[in-house]
Amino acid sequence: MAKDSAPDLTGKLTFESDKGAGKSKWIAVLFAVLLIGWMGSGYIIPSEASDNTAEETAAKIVTVAVMPSTAQDIELVLTAEGQSMPDRATSIRAKASGQVTTVSVARGDLVTAGQEIGRIDAETTEAQVLQAQTQLEQATRDYNNAIALQNRGVATEDRVSQARAAKAAAEAAVTAAEEQLDNAVIRAPFAGRLNDLTLDVGEFVDDGDPVAEVLDNDPLTVVVQVPQQALSRLSKGQMAEVSFITGEVRPGTVGFIGSNADQQTRTFRVEVIVDNPDSVMPAGLSARVAVPTGQARGHFISPAILSLGSAGDLGVKTVVEGDAVAFVAISIVRAQTDGIWITGLDEKAQIITVGQGFVNAGDVVDPQPAAALQAAEITP
Repeated sequence: MAKDSAPDLTGKLTFESDKGAGKSKWIAVLFAVLLIGWMGSGYIIPSEASDNTAEETAAKIVTVAVMPSTAQDIELVLTAEGQSMPDRATSIRAKASGQVTTVSVARGDLVTAGQEIGRIDAETTEAQVLQAQTQLEQATRDYNNAIALQNRGVATEDRVSQARAAKAAAEAAVTAAEEQLDNAVIRAPFAGRLNDLTLDVGEFVDDGDPVAEVLDNDPLTVVVQVPQQALSRLSKGQMAEVSFITGEVRPGTVGFIGSNADQQTRTFRVEVIVDNPDSVMPAGLSARVAVPTGQARGHFISPAILSLGSAGDLGVKTVVEGDAVAFVAISIVRAQTDGIWITGLDEKAQIITVGQGFVNAGDVVDPQPAAALQAAEITP
């Protein structure tokens, strides 16, 4: 019985002649074309994602309010706070001991140089003056007699010398007694206002006791401390305006500029002299001194629009060509109640007044006039 054997099909399996084999090639080609077309569509046809990116970029542009500003001529003024001080002040002390017999003035009075303030009992001193004067008269007669006798050849040179010495001692005694008598009268050393008086009739004072204080407030000296950076702008004789805390404003003159800085504050003492007839203005008042020091070109802005740079320097943000933001460092040269004057900007500048806190140097912004933005905010 013969075995069944499998037919030999090696080398005879083909698909070209199979039904549908040609269609698979066309399907593969179609898929390849579609894949290439889909991959290239991102370069040819803008996608929806690209539109969204553009919208997001536009949304990132911040709208800011800008104010056009042109530099103006301004007067530079150095201001400083200080207080008024008397031109001179001294404590009057008794020069003799004794009981107070009279008081001629009251505290707060204006006194002239040498005016009597009070008097100390001087009966004993007056007696001493009289005694000294009597001794001087006797010594003078003795000296004259010695000279006469010497001229006649009777008196010796030693006798004349002794008489001359006795006379000189008597003269010194008279001078001392009269000086002690004058010391019994208490006088003002200079013209001014009597700021304090402790004399009372009947009380006893000792030599050297303080009995009064007199202040010379004409002129007044207003003392301020000036930073070392501003010292070069001052010179002796410059005119100044002094505003006292009482509301009174008076002209003054720079009378002194210190040559040694305070070790702690590094500031220099500057004194401004203010005329004060009749000492009407008291010493010790707080005062503000303003000294004009020249002119400059500057812009007037609100301090609210100031910004800090990356290095910590003070400045403002402006809009330059291409609507780009620029940070400009500035210097404050004058301050007023309604704003400040600054230097450092160009002659003309577009200063950002609203939104400067949301942008940085180099950012592109949408600048709008400040008035237009305010109107848009008000419009319902």
